[in-house]
Amino acid sequence: MPHLLPCPGCGGSFPTVEGPTHRYLESSPGCWAAYGEVLAREYSDPAYARLHRLTVDAYSVQHPGRPGPQTIQSAAGHLVGLYLVLERGRSAAEATKAIGLLTRRKGQYVWLAPPNSMGAVTVANVQSAKSLAEHLGWVRKWAESAWKAWTAHHDTVRMWADQLADQPIKASGKRAKLQ
Repeated sequence: MPHLLPCPGCGGSFPTVEGPTHRYLESSPGCWAAYGEVLAREYSDPAYARLHRLTVDAYSVQHPGRPGPQTIQSAAGHLVGLYLVLERGRSAAEATKAIGLLTRRKGQYVWLAPPNSMGAVTVANVQSAKSLAEHLGWVRKWAESAWKAWTAHHDTVRMWADQLADQPIKASGKRAKLQ
C-alpha cells in the first residue's frame, strides 16, 4: 500500500508522488495528479463532462492558495460559480459567463479566510468512481461539500453574485442577465 500524504489544500489523503502542482492552487502532487485524472475522464467523454463546471469550482475552492490578487479573484469566481449552480439552479454556461464577468472586475474582491476544513468530499472520491452515475454523484456531493465548507462567507458570495446580476452578460449575440 502506498504511503499517503495529506494535501495542504483540501486535506485529503493522496499517494506520495513526485510531480507538478498548480502555480497558485496549493495542493500536493498526488492530489494534483488525481485532479488531472478526473479532468482527463471528463474531457474524454461528454457524458462525464456534464458537471465539469462543478468539478473545476470544487477543486479550486478547496485549494485557494495564499492571499494575492490572482488567488482572491480565483476564489471569488469559483465560489460564485458554486453558488449560482447549487443554490440558484443556474446552468454551467450561466455560471461560466458570470465568472468571466467577475474576472474583468479586478481589485473589487477581498480575500476570504479559508475554512479550517474544506469539506469531507475531495477529488479522491470522484477519482475512485467506477461508473458514469457514480462519477456524477460524487461530483455533485463534492461541490456541495466544498460549498458548505465556506458557509461563513456565503453572504459575501451571494452579494458578489447579486452585483454581477446587475451587469449585462453577452450571450449568443444577445444581451442577457443572470437572474
